[in-house]
Amino acid sequence: MPLTLTRSDGVPRLVRDAPIGICITSEDGTYEMVNPAYCAFYGYAEEELLGRPFTLIMPEASQAAMLARHRDFMQGEAEHDDRQEWEVVRRDGERRSIIVESLRQEGDDGRPRRITFITDITERKAMEQRLEFLARHDELTGLLNRRAGLARLEEEISRARRHGTSLCVAICDLDHFKLVNDRHGHAVGDRVLQGATERMEEALRGYDVLARLGGEEFLVILPGARQTEARCAIDRLRERLAATPLGEERIPLTISAGLASLEANEASHLLLERADRALYRAKRDGRNRTLVG
Repeated sequence: MPLTLTRSDGVPRLVRDAPIGICITSEDGTYEMVNPAYCAFYGYAEEELLGRPFTLIMPEASQAAMLARHRDFMQGEAEHDDRQEWEVVRRDGERRSIIVESLRQEGDDGRPRRITFITDITERKAMEQRLEFLARHDELTGLLNRRAGLARLEEEISRARRHGTSLCVAICDLDHFKLVNDRHGHAVGDRVLQGATERMEEALRGYDVLARLGGEEFLVILPGARQTEARCAIDRLRERLAATPLGEERIPLTISAGLASLEANEASHLLLERADRALYRAKRDGRNRTLVG
């Protein structure tokens, strides 16, 4: 059954009580009805909107384009506008994500009206973005996770071969980190791990890549760096971490690292194996050092 497209005092209760925002606009884009959910979402009282152009709720820069889009729809043949996802700004300045759907229907006076339905999907979008982030990143540190880090390594190897540039990797392991968890608890251990990550990122170049392989083990990818340069970079990282006790407990922490530079036609797993063997030697030889594989 079609809606009775009259002013707001004749709006069916079903529309007024709907949990989603609904508005009715005329051919020229003037509000003729707004339900409470619509008003609450955008932050306007009903009397502030009725009789005003729907572009009132939009940034000035987009008003002309949106009005033109409205007129095209009202003069076109399609009775339903495409379902769209938009980011909008409410009256209080908060950005929200919505799904917008609308249809054209003839009113009691024989003139067309546009009925628009808006659904707030901000929380859903935030969850989707969070899940997308976690698919590639470590939740605790925000670094690339193991899978994404290894995928990035493959990309950097391909780029180095394509351009004939150098590439080094390091596998780094926090020394005796288990003792931090055993003595202070995992909550403190997590904060220390986050602090260590921050110190490591500060010591690297903007285009170096730091990924968490798991536990207290990290992968560092150094594009364009020759072995000597890469060793200096990893030693700088190691020295900065050793010089900065972490957390409120001021816990000292050091790191051991194994470094390897990419050889011609070498597969990524062989490069990582050399770095891992060098890391093993560094830990065996006393820790808090960088060795080359």
